[in-house]
Amino acid sequence: MIEPVSRPRLAAVPPKGTPALRFDAEDLAQRLLQATSNDTCKGMFFNGLFMAVGATSGEEGLARLKAASPSRKFVDFFNYPISDFLPLAWLAAEVVGGGASPEQLEEGIRSIGRQATDDFLATAVGKTLLLLSGSDPRRLMNSLASGYKTAVSYGSRTVTWHGPTHCLFSMRRDFMPHAYHEGVLERVVTLVGGRDAKVVGTRVGLMDADYDVSWS
Repeated sequence: MIEPVSRPRLAAVPPKGTPALRFDAEDLAQRLLQATSNDTCKGMFFNGLFMAVGATSGEEGLARLKAASPSRKFVDFFNYPISDFLPLAWLAAEVVGGGASPEQLEEGIRSIGRQATDDFLATAVGKTLLLLSGSDPRRLMNSLASGYKTAVSYGSRTVTWHGPTHCLFSMRRDFMPHAYHEGVLERVVTLVGGRDAKVVGTRVGLMDADYDVSWS
């Protein structure tokens, strides 16, 4: 049985000047402090972590993740606490990224975001979104906020358009680091025909970020 991790009482919002990307234990602890029993995500995202780790590191990586997992099995469409997902995501990012440096963790968490996109779009809801959007990234971006609501119980998302192929996608009270959603959004745009997709996230709070999304 895994012993619960002690969670120090830290400020909910990072101080001014906090680096845009942080993947250390303190950042994880701050996010965990904000989680309630109502904050959940689908089991498919847990399973996606195992798929990403297995594809990258094989049995050795999977053994590390399984040892840290609170459960031996996750059902894709069941809801599970985000507080269980976050520590596994941090560990998976290290394994997938090939190490614990900020650059490796950033690439690892971005890769996990791409995996999460593939997993979600393979569901009935995801296939419906793809069908309705056709090959129009703009149409899919407009529908993406409702898509998120079917996958996670927390947070809010809005889209503001700056041009036909350029928008700002804002997320508030979302538990994942913004590199994760850079991977998600880049993958979403690319899958529906957007070329040269570019996504730049800017952290504006502990769990708040804005994403500048563009394509050609």
